[in-house]
Amino acid sequence: MKDHFSHVTTWVFDLDNTLYPPRMRLFDQIEARMVAYVMTKLNVDRAEADRLRRVYWHEYGTTLAGLMAEHNLDPEPFMVDVHDVDFSILTPDPVLRQRIAQLRGCKIIYTNGSAPYAGNVLAARGLDGLFDDIYGVEHASYRPKPEAAAFEQVFARAKLDPTRAAMFEDEARNLAVPHALGLRTVHVAPNAEPAAHIHHHTDDLSGFLAQVVD
Repeated sequence: MKDHFSHVTTWVFDLDNTLYPPRMRLFDQIEARMVAYVMTKLNVDRAEADRLRRVYWHEYGTTLAGLMAEHNLDPEPFMVDVHDVDFSILTPDPVLRQRIAQLRGCKIIYTNGSAPYAGNVLAARGLDGLFDDIYGVEHASYRPKPEAAAFEQVFARAKLDPTRAAMFEDEARNLAVPHALGLRTVHVAPNAEPAAHIHHHTDDLSGFLAQVVD
């Protein structure tokens, strides 16, 4: 396994359901707050708000992107509101911290959430101070993964050489562009189906990194 990553000098990590397991269900809180926000802003009932949330996520990459495109929604208040969640359900992971710390090179976070939200997640997981930079959707002008323009903007900011980088991500569709650019791709998810744009799959990030680090 080490040979597959021996060229890597930049390690890119998604955040939600990647640096914490889905069983902690933090994102459930965010989805509930999205629904409530859509109900208020668009004056629709809960069922319609939840339907729009799902449709926009599927068609635009994120609910926010759909709301911006279809309703000219201001993204900043939305991001503040939906990320006002209880981080205490996350638990520190000292083993994961040690294994990320052992990776040689630059380590960055790239999330469709906001950078301040990412900081809160990292603190709750005991992973703060490990990463050289944190990039949120705001750093891509609110364009979300999986849009190619979003990756291009963030990777340019990070001065990332895609042929010497690896990305860890729970959403398979968000690895298509990185793969095309030349990154080594790792899908972090349970029961994933093989795909041509995914080099590796794991449902245990810490265990996978144990095979990669020196």
